[in-house]
Amino acid sequence: MRKLISTGFELEEKYGYSRAVVEGNWVFVSGTTGMNYTTNEMPDDLGAQTKNCIRNIKWALNEAKGELDHIVRLETFIVEGVDAIACFEVLGEEFGQIRPANTAVFVSALIDPRMLVEIQATAILPEAYSY
Repeated sequence: MRKLISTGFELEEKYGYSRAVVEGNWVFVSGTTGMNYTTNEMPDDLGAQTKNCIRNIKWALNEAKGELDHIVRLETFIVEGVDAIACFEVLGEEFGQIRPANTAVFVSALIDPRMLVEIQATAILPEAYSY
């Protein structure tokens, strides 16, 4: 049975997506940006945006009864021309022990010009989600 996880952000319903989808013991977290959804602020710094991405992913996983340790795959999209080292350093701090598969891709732009990074994640929970 499928469970949809939403932040309540107006564009999720308008554009037809969920923050995350749980199917059995799999969790698929949508592309997550560095927006602080509490304050609706976007930091200018890539490292700070990456930390916000991870915080937002943690929130979605928590809603699915999961943790960062359950992530098996990341896809990281970084805007071209940005020094990606700050992003990779934050990823190393957070995932150095977990070491999920990760694909990093440089893209020409993201949906909002303030966005420098977007990360999506796939996790496997130890047990299927109980509704």
